[in-house]
Amino acid sequence: MALKSLQEMRMTRPQPIRRATLHDETVSRLRAMILEGELSPGMRIPEGQLCDSLGISRTPLREALKVLASEGLIELRPNRGSVVAAIDPEMVAAMFEVIESLDALVGALVCARATDKDLKTLDALHRALAMQHAANDRAGYFESNQRLHRALVQSCGNPVLISLYEGLQTKILRARYMANSDLARWAESLAEHELLNEALQKRAADRVPQLLRAHTHATGLAVIEALTAMTNGEAEN
Repeated sequence: MALKSLQEMRMTRPQPIRRATLHDETVSRLRAMILEGELSPGMRIPEGQLCDSLGISRTPLREALKVLASEGLIELRPNRGSVVAAIDPEMVAAMFEVIESLDALVGALVCARATDKDLKTLDALHRALAMQHAANDRAGYFESNQRLHRALVQSCGNPVLISLYEGLQTKILRARYMANSDLARWAESLAEHELLNEALQKRAADRVPQLLRAHTHATGLAVIEALTAMTNGEAEN
């Protein structure tokens, strides 16, 4: 029987998915702990405690911390441990200014390039938002909202824009999550999404860019207001 070629061996070798799954799950769990405030800004990362609670070794934990550092959620301090990064309201405001402009371009490109399947996906995600709002499912709404905006950007068909947009969104994710507690803004956001989805389904290129940019602008204002209130509260204490 002839020996298999190296190429054939590579093709039939089982893929090592467990490590990737462990890595992704660790990153996801730590990110959620930061977003939900379990690990608060300025807090030193308790590596030993996290390893015990998550049932992992130091290596996957530190690999995950590197990913979160690239997202701006963690500050790596050689020989001194890692800390949860502080949130700079001025930097967040600056990033929202850029994202607003990108959203106008995303809106125009989606109207021109999105497939019918893309539009159906966006409609389904919007309907999920409405149901989660009605159920007062704040965490579910936030996750669906992130998926919807990612789907919008993916539908624009420009890989450079997608990469730039997703990099900025990752860096303001925690700040956006904090603003999610404003009930009035939550209702406003859903109303804005309803108008946006209606225009998207019609490929209304004269309306979608403006609606998407206005939505991001309003979200940015709410985020900065929440950050300012938090900062003032900490200063008083």
